[in-house]
Amino acid sequence: MNPRITAIQEKIQPLREQIVHHPLFAQINSIKDIQLFMQYHVYAVWDFMSILKALQQNLTCTETPWFPTGNANTRFLINEIVVGEESDVNLDGIRKSHFEMYVEAMQQVVADTKPIHTFCDTLKATKDIQMSFTTANTPEAAQSFVNFTFETINTKKDYLQAAIFTFGREDLIPNMFYSLVTELDQRFPNQISQFKYYLDRHIEVDGDHHSHLAIEMTESLCGEDEEKWKEAEEFVLRSLEQRKVLWDGVLEAIQVSK
Repeated sequence: MNPRITAIQEKIQPLREQIVHHPLFAQINSIKDIQLFMQYHVYAVWDFMSILKALQQNLTCTETPWFPTGNANTRFLINEIVVGEESDVNLDGIRKSHFEMYVEAMQQVVADTKPIHTFCDTLKATKDIQMSFTTANTPEAAQSFVNFTFETINTKKDYLQAAIFTFGREDLIPNMFYSLVTELDQRFPNQISQFKYYLDRHIEVDGDHHSHLAIEMTESLCGEDEEKWKEAEEFVLRSLEQRKVLWDGVLEAIQVSK
């Protein structure tokens, strides 16, 4: 293991533990709780694809005329991740992005999908993310999470995008959802099959192959530049702090609802 990767993992471990073992998960005891969770979390599912596509744009050629861009190994890593995230198969074997699968899972548990659709439609029409938040009445915790993602995207620094993708998304998600998916399956059999499938896919894909690819990509982009590694660590910590803010927001919403 690259010693710089190990150093980041050690630095973020206390915050990771707070996120993975957040008290939110103990409060999810009903279908209503799952609905609230998903209505917040769907924004993180959506902006996951935005950070991923930013990496693809920076690390590969997505324009015409085409020319070889960057390192071929890095191109392979990001393109393989994109294929898995943007065109996986859903529970019925139909090609879907993970975002589309998540929205379908929300519909199964009768979570309110109108806000996320309003957000996406408004953003597509206006390109104004703050206006889209307002129009969709997006929860503040979700706004904060998404805003940090786009702050990172707008740095145009591929190594920062790769770092938060690796340590704030790919490397974190399997641990974060493992206990939740087991508990939900036991509590609500046959009521959350699509949500369980979505979580299982993340655990299966992100927990092994994609997390290794993402780490390799971050190593390649930071290289031997100590300043890049230092800045990457700072952004990773901030990304995890935003994840905690998101979970705090969901927890408060669940507690208020009860």
